[in-house]
Amino acid sequence: MLNIVLYQPEIPANTGNVIRLCANTGAQLHLIHPLGFELDDKKLRRAGLDYHEWVNVHQYASLSDYIEKAKPKRLFALTTKGATNYADVTFQDDDALMFGPETRGLPDSFLSQHAEALKLYLPMKPESRSLNLSNTVSIVLFEAWKQIGFSGARIKG
Repeated sequence: MLNIVLYQPEIPANTGNVIRLCANTGAQLHLIHPLGFELDDKKLRRAGLDYHEWVNVHQYASLSDYIEKAKPKRLFALTTKGATNYADVTFQDDDALMFGPETRGLPDSFLSQHAEALKLYLPMKPESRSLNLSNTVSIVLFEAWKQIGFSGARIKG
């Protein structure tokens, strides 16, 4: 099972979209506080539709609280400052994929102490700043899920 970690997400609709994504892929969702919204926010519920009941959302007071309690085997940080293309990684079951808040990304204090090989980026045109959070989560999660054989998926054909 893959793990999606949202560090201090700010926009409820993005988190709602990620809830729906996790429900449909079997990924676990981890939210690191503070959040920019309440979990009962109408926009979050609208984006997640009725998928909230299918996702076990884990919450943590801080990044250190997450690391201490979840004990991720490999924690990949998605950042425009990353040195490794996400498509060049061989993902494994139980990997954790961490994404920063929409307006500022992951903190430099964390990134400066994180291994370069675990800091991933998505290729973009040079004049682009970043992709939408829920779109980025979708792209990376589906690549990782594909690599572990779409574990738990209903495969047609």
